[in-house]
Amino acid sequence: MRMVNQAVFLILCLGVGPAIAAAPQLPADVAKFVEQREGCDHFRGEMPDPSERQRMKEVERELRKLCTGTDKKLADLKRKYAKNRAVLDRLNEFEERIEPPPQQK
Repeated sequence: MRMVNQAVFLILCLGVGPAIAAAPQLPADVAKFVEQREGCDHFRGEMPDPSERQRMKEVERELRKLCTGTDKKLADLKRKYAKNRAVLDRLNEFEERIEPPPQQK
C-alpha cells in the first residue's frame, strides 16, 4: 500500500509540478491588486442576513477597505501593462466597474 501511495504522489508531482512552474509570475503591483480585488470580490458575494447587524458592519467595512479605488487601479494597470498579454489576461478576469458612481452634490 505504501508503494502505491508513493507512486500516486510521484505521478501528481510530475503532472502538476511543470504546470505550476509554467505559471507566469505577475509584477508586484499586479499581484497586490489581484489579492486585494479577490478579497473585494469575496466580500461582494457575502450577503449576511439582515438580522446579523454585526456581520453586516464587518462586510461593509471590508468592502470599503478592499474595493474602494479598484476600478481606477484596474484601468491604470491595464494601461501600464498593455503590451504584456499574460498580465492583461489576468486583469481581464475582473469586472471593470464595481464601484458606485460618485454622488453628485
